[in-house]
Amino acid sequence: MASVKALRGGEFIIRHIPASDVFIPEEFDEDQKMVRRMCRDFVDQIRTRSHDLDAQVELMEESGALGILGAHIPEAYGGNGMDTNSNTLIADELGKAGGSFDTTFAAHIGIGMLPLLYYGTDEQKQKFLPKLCSGEMQAAYCLTEPESGSDALAAKTRADLSEDGNSYILNGQKMWITNAGFADVFTVFAKIDGKHFTGFIVEAGTEGLTLGPEEEKMGIKGSSTRQVFLENVTIPKENILGEIGRGHLIAFNTLNIGRFKLGSMALGGSKEYISQAVRYANTRKQFGKPIAEFGAIQHKLGEMGAKAYALESAIYRLSDMMGKFKDHLMEEGSNYEMGMLGAAKEFASECAIIKVAGSEYLDYVVDENVQIHGGNGYSEEYPAARAYRDARINRIYEGTNEINRLLLVDRIIKKALKGELDLVGPAWAVQKELMSMPSRSTVDGPWAAERQAVEHFKKSMLLVAGAAVKYQMDGKHDLREEQEIVMQIADIAIECFIAESQLLRAEKLSQTQIEHPVDVVKAITQLTISECQGRIQKYANDALMAFATGDELKIMLKGIKRFSNYPAINNIKARRIIAAHLIRGNGYNL
Repeated sequence: MASVKALRGGEFIIRHIPASDVFIPEEFDEDQKMVRRMCRDFVDQIRTRSHDLDAQVELMEESGALGILGAHIPEAYGGNGMDTNSNTLIADELGKAGGSFDTTFAAHIGIGMLPLLYYGTDEQKQKFLPKLCSGEMQAAYCLTEPESGSDALAAKTRADLSEDGNSYILNGQKMWITNAGFADVFTVFAKIDGKHFTGFIVEAGTEGLTLGPEEEKMGIKGSSTRQVFLENVTIPKENILGEIGRGHLIAFNTLNIGRFKLGSMALGGSKEYISQAVRYANTRKQFGKPIAEFGAIQHKLGEMGAKAYALESAIYRLSDMMGKFKDHLMEEGSNYEMGMLGAAKEFASECAIIKVAGSEYLDYVVDENVQIHGGNGYSEEYPAARAYRDARINRIYEGTNEINRLLLVDRIIKKALKGELDLVGPAWAVQKELMSMPSRSTVDGPWAAERQAVEHFKKSMLLVAGAAVKYQMDGKHDLREEQEIVMQIADIAIECFIAESQLLRAEKLSQTQIEHPVDVVKAITQLTISECQGRIQKYANDALMAFATGDELKIMLKGIKRFSNYPAINNIKARRIIAAHLIRGNGYNL
């Protein structure tokens, strides 16, 4: 397991990863392909009901009957404990069902079930998880309050010990609670004595637990979103979840895997809406021919297809990394659930990357889908309008994208400060490299230019992040107060991970006998790296200009320019190649 131990969170910045070490979707085994077929059939069957609020409970029961609600739960608690890549595949495929059911499903299997799986006692797990796996019970997660959103620890909901010492009495208000309208069990966070942030299990029907009306939302109208009011709700002490005063661990650690699953479902949504756009472009005629034949439309389709394919490469790469790390922890003595939790914590930064990239790529896709539909895209008679509205929430829940950008950098820096991640040595090596003449590349092979480009992307991040941390240590600024700089660093990290993941997939395909559209994969890889380079250069320059000065600034800006030397490619031709493939397949077929 040496290779597993070597793959740690954040190390993608400083390590060369061989293509042979990554997992790509083309490697699904027969069991995983069967899961994919099952999920696709299910999505096809529920399309007409997936946006109906009154159908959500029925849909969840049907999901439970298929076994996909408990795919990530051990058999001992009513699940079937599928491997990590199979679970990712389920999220990917169900992401095509539409925003309303996706929200219901994701909230249930993620923030609804994971707190119990990770932190529940065996009695709590045995009582609730089997019914949550079967769909007999539905779950909700009550964290957000009117005055505490991203700042979850500012919650005001109280829990006070009863006079007999056997129960806690909860009082407070929660809002934006997904699945609240039909949930049977709620994970509620409250402060014992107004101080100790703690999780509680609250069952529906408990006296004093009431709900507000369904929220009138911009999108995901078929999902249930209500306020939850707690007025002298008496909960037995046995319903404390985890340790008293450690509720923040439940709240934050549960969100890591939730972010990854959100990005995975956004990938499925992107594929679905690309297919909608392609089918419409193939049938809509203007000036005597299908609009798919026009370069302006092909530009959009090529860009949409490239983003989804690159995102898919990153998602399954990370999925496999987390799966292997979970297996490693289990070999060292952890049980299944602690292995899952440990892997999600280890790759918290990468999970945030997938959440941000997935939600923002999906937003791009649904926007261009509306544009390709023209006036019809603005009409509720076509699905493009609903997809546009539904997608917008993804950049807000599971932690806003701004919070996720800040957290992913904070996590990497903390790992470095703890000695878990060696950023200092590589950052210093980049600084020394800037003081020397550029050396000739030693990278060779069919992907030599792309490999060198990705390595230079990482050097750009090390240069900016290293300089920013140095300035903080010198007392020249406090990164906690320089969110714009931190978010620029985060954006460089996102571009690095996406670009490298796409390159590794292309490299691995070229090294195997797996059938794939060679020219299309080459076009996607070159387009992805070319566009990443331009954005990284901008992010790096903007960040450096915000804190560096004088000769040091000039040297670093020259360094960023040196690290932006990927050869120019014909991006128009690349997009046309990608678009032609999608058009021939009449949908997303990569």
